Amino acid sequence: MENLGLVSGQGGCHSRLQRAPIIHAGPELPLTVYADSSVIAALTRDLADSGQLPTSAQWQRLYGGRTNHVWRVTGGSDAGPVVVKLYKDSADNPLFPNCPEDEARVLRALEGQGMAPRLLHYTATRLGPCLIYSHLDGGPWRNDPAAAAVLLRRLHRTTALTGLRSAPDGSKAIEAQIETILARCAPSAPEIPRLPAQPVAPSGATCLLHGDPVPGNLIDCGTTLRLIDWQCPAIGDPCEDIALFLSPAMQIAYRGAPLTPAEEMTFLKSYDLPEILSRYTRLAPWYHARSYAYALWQSAQGETTAIARAQAERTAFEIALERLKKA
Repeated sequence: MENLGLVSGQGGCHSRLQRAPIIHAGPELPLTVYADSSVIAALTRDLADSGQLPTSAQWQRLYGGRTNHVWRVTGGSDAGPVVVKLYKDSADNPLFPNCPEDEARVLRALEGQGMAPRLLHYTATRLGPCLIYSHLDGGPWRNDPAAAAVLLRRLHRTTALTGLRSAPDGSKAIEAQIETILARCAPSAPEIPRLPAQPVAPSGATCLLHGDPVPGNLIDCGTTLRLIDWQCPAIGDPCEDIALFLSPAMQIAYRGAPLTPAEEMTFLKSYDLPEILSRYTRLAPWYHARSYAYALWQSAQGETTAIARAQAERTAFEIALERLKKA
């Protein structure tokens, strides 16, 4: 795997620290104070051998990590604190791919644009692909829908990359995705509500999409908002990102509550592209049905709170149908 080396650009913020001990991964201290100490020791050796981080660096686990292993590392880079991300083999997820190469490519492409962290290294280790980028000094997004809308609109106007996956475009493609997810749910899972009879045609859009713009991946740096966790970027209809951000299930999972009607309206007004928003209104029932199916799949994987998220999406589906009738 190619080492992409040091990339210059804007620094930034990123903090999702769990209360956990700092580990000195050098040989002078025993690596027994934290559950993932053996992983850190192996990564330290590999990254030290390739000159990317010294053995004296201090590691602290970051919260989140629903897909990959993530640490904040200090004392190891002239760029200040960095994030080390070790990728898991999680191709099993039916909605969110996990592609380290694509994340590295997008971070390079967005260098200096103030929308993402600064890429430092992308390299192979004995434990798998590893990404190192600048740590963002902030916390997960909570309560400014306008800022999130402006950031996503700006991203969607950015020149798209070639070679990324294509997001589902149009109602038929989303229906196919729903069927794929349902096929992996328990036979006793509830049925998907009846979708509208009138299909929505593909848009043919080729916008750059984050692919997972949930609250936990939006970092509030005080004066700016940036996106992290770019492991499933895509090209396609911007309604995809809009739907994922507005999803009640995703908001509950990361923020503890869905957006209020006023917050959702603020987001839509701030995105301020009427043609795209009109298209989102027509596609919303399909997107909510997909999130409903995904929550059912998560429940089948043992996530005990996923059924509550599924119910929130079912309610949002009914509301979206009513809006569509009135549109």
